[in-house]
Amino acid sequence: MLFAAHSGLRYLVLLAGLLVVLHALVGLLGKREYSAATARLAAAFAGLLHLQVLTGVAVLFTRPFHTAVVGHLFLMLAAAAVAQLTGSVVKRRPPEVRSHGPHLVGAVLALALVAAGVMAIGRGVLQSTM
Repeated sequence: MLFAAHSGLRYLVLLAGLLVVLHALVGLLGKREYSAATARLAAAFAGLLHLQVLTGVAVLFTRPFHTAVVGHLFLMLAAAAVAQLTGSVVKRRPPEVRSHGPHLVGAVLALALVAAGVMAIGRGVLQSTM
């Protein structure tokens, strides 16, 4: 059951990351002011990544361990860290200098790390595990 939850949660993580990328891209290209909506989307993405990491750690205790999981784990931890740090960095900036750029770069980097992490265990990013 944990494995199925971990595998299914991946699609929510990818969707949230894609929404952050699209929202930040529209904001950046449209030269829109930074809004709280961008921060909320980025926080949801980071939160889902953290939940994904927690379920992944729980899966480690319920299934046989394979060496490929080490690379997967470290790449996913890096993705969660990038997503969290991006939001934290933007939040510490004065409101008048906050922008969509860091969210765009952070989300793209985090999604790239997620894709690399999924491929590290020999699966495609959208490949079904069942």
